[in-house]
Amino acid sequence: MARKVYVSVLLKVDTEGNKRPYRIKFEDDPVYQDLVFHIDKVIDIRRAASTKVGGTGIRYTVRIDGKQSYLFEDDDKWFIEAKDC
Repeated sequence: MARKVYVSVLLKVDTEGNKRPYRIKFEDDPVYQDLVFHIDKVIDIRRAASTKVGGTGIRYTVRIDGKQSYLFEDDDKWFIEAKDC
């Protein structure tokens, strides 16, 4: 089971306007509050839907601590598919 969790994202934007996220911070989530994760690598960027929690936007396939995850940008808001505890 998964849920949508909005996160703060630090990113780099190049002169062409391309975005590369490099850090994710959980702020308002009671389980992960104030945790910061560094993105090791951006693997893929494409328009896609979240099949687990709903919503569409730009899906960034990223690697964090050796594990692949999806990070979504939807109307200037960022979210991830977090596991329910």
